[in-house]
Amino acid sequence: MRGSLRRLILPAIATAAAFAVLMSLGFWQVARLHWKEALIARVESRIDAAPVPAPPPAAWPDLEGADLEYQPVTVTGRFLHQQETHVFMTLMSPHGPFGGMGYMVMTPLLTDDGWYVYVNRGFVPEARKYPATRAAGQLDGAVTVTGLYRAPSEKTWFSASDDAGKNVWFSRDPERFAEAGRLPAVSVAPYIIDARFEPSLPGGLPQGGETLVEFPNSHLGYAITWFGLALGLLGVFVAFARTRLRDS
Repeated sequence: MRGSLRRLILPAIATAAAFAVLMSLGFWQVARLHWKEALIARVESRIDAAPVPAPPPAAWPDLEGADLEYQPVTVTGRFLHQQETHVFMTLMSPHGPFGGMGYMVMTPLLTDDGWYVYVNRGFVPEARKYPATRAAGQLDGAVTVTGLYRAPSEKTWFSASDDAGKNVWFSRDPERFAEAGRLPAVSVAPYIIDARFEPSLPGGLPQGGETLVEFPNSHLGYAITWFGLALGLLGVFVAFARTRLRDS
């Protein structure tokens, strides 16, 4: 009997380790579920709210990413089109006529108060990356931009590296954009404004209003799957151990 118990030690350790991993994955999905539900609730409560003035420099030290995320904001200034930045993306479900592979055009706006904010003016197809191919949409003079407040975001771990030389980016970080564009970092807002769709924009590009505001939420199903696998593994080990002990 003791020999049979000793032979169960290694399988028991392996089962315990796998059980712990599966349970951890299940609890991680539960945490992701709570995060996703909070995100959805935040977006739904803010996206149709009345616009507020974009936070000025005095407010930047106290900004937290989630405080204003997806809140409509408005700002007035003029675009610095010669310093626009291109963030690569594949637009699978466009709200406008253009989609597929292309770029989000991030253009610094020099505000009337002398500070800068990067505006995500919208999507352009790969063939329309360069401003000369969409000159009609390069608005001159004073403009008022209304859009959604967005916190900076890093590129995902599987994305390619940013290439400032070719102006092809995968991150959305105004600090990095400002460094590449040689703008004074202390005067660049630590957030981005995703511009709304502007039907009157000549030429229709960049195509605004493409912010992702619908989020799939399958984390509960994933959590149940991981917990189920953990319990199944435990059941298999119990059956294995009973058979081993009975045979001995």
